[in-house]
Amino acid sequence: MTMMMKTVNEKKFPIILSAIAFSLFLMATFLTYLKSPVDQNDTQVTVEIPRGASFTAAVTILSDAGLIKHKALFYSLAKLKNAQNRIRAGEYELSTSMSPAHILEKMIRGEFMEYTVAIPEGYDVKKITSRLAEDKLINVETFMKLTRDRTFLSSLGISADSAEGYLFPDTYAFTRKMSEKEIIKMMITRYQEKVTPAMKRKAEEIGLSEQEFITLASLIEKEARLKSERPLVSAVFHNRLQKEMKLQCDPTAVYGLKGFEGGIKRSHLRRKSPYNTYVINGLPPGPIASPGMESMMAALYPAPVDYIYFVAKNDGSHQFSSNLRSHNQAVSRYQNKKN
Repeated sequence: MTMMMKTVNEKKFPIILSAIAFSLFLMATFLTYLKSPVDQNDTQVTVEIPRGASFTAAVTILSDAGLIKHKALFYSLAKLKNAQNRIRAGEYELSTSMSPAHILEKMIRGEFMEYTVAIPEGYDVKKITSRLAEDKLINVETFMKLTRDRTFLSSLGISADSAEGYLFPDTYAFTRKMSEKEIIKMMITRYQEKVTPAMKRKAEEIGLSEQEFITLASLIEKEARLKSERPLVSAVFHNRLQKEMKLQCDPTAVYGLKGFEGGIKRSHLRRKSPYNTYVINGLPPGPIASPGMESMMAALYPAPVDYIYFVAKNDGSHQFSSNLRSHNQAVSRYQNKKN
């Protein structure tokens, strides 16, 4: 009896060894798969996992994009990490040099593809909208509507009728997963980070509300190309406000004019608009663009000069004057020469 059991065990031993060896082989194969890229070419691939897509559908998208070689092993990896219901829908920028484990981790964490968007100083809401639409980051109609939604803006701490002037010009990293509300909130939050309580107190000291301060800064932004001239342009506007003179800021004459392109004409200066400072007295009811920090600081700290006029010299700079006679001479010298 003992001899028979020994013979049976001896027969099973090679089978057990083979099973262990096969298991170790499978484990080694799986571990190798986890860490091995599809290839070494580092080909960049953009994939989008639609909202509501099943895990099976997501794996098919990755496979079709050339990011997965063995679906069965990828399913095993996902099951091991309990990831079947954890991957997040969205747009991803992946690479064939990434391992399956790396790809799965990015999708679990929701590391969506980012679009770097630079919003220049002096852009108004319409131009900002167009820039965001270029990368298909927003629905234009939804975005524009939200920039005028007083309830939404109030929830972000903006008491104005529009987000104009409060979408801070800067470089942002957006994803297509972000909603229009999230994008607007990010830009307004950046504005609130930049405009300090000290700046708001300074505005109050010189008799300006926050809305008036940003409005004035937007006029300076649109008029002054040179950094050195911004405090001078600011001085002209401050002096005119004190003397109760119309500001006569050219960009206000065409603000909100649909499809405006080219130069400002005399007919524009006569245009009836609540923003046209050739027609209205004082500041417009709100900003006409998003001013940068330099224009904001210029609005708060105008140069100590008595200028009340300026005219473009056709090279990006301006000639400033303290009286009408000098101004007319400058107009004759620069503008008539241009014409």
